[in-house]
Amino acid sequence: MRTTIDIPQDLLAHVVQFSHAKTKREAVVAALRDYVDRQAREAFIAMRGTGFLDLTQDDLQRMRADD
Repeated sequence: MRTTIDIPQDLLAHVVQFSHAKTKREAVVAALRDYVDRQAREAFIAMRGTGFLDLTQDDLQRMRADD
């Protein structure tokens, strides 16, 4: 998808430097992926205590044995 946006040059330069990207596009894609990954991790961590992540290895083995 083509999009025209105005990105601060110094910010883009830092992303290129830290991501070791060869192009500006590659740097922007790397930054977007990093953002999405961080948000997904935070959402996963937020699920803690909801019962979804509270299973132990023993719980999982019992559940498998019940099948």
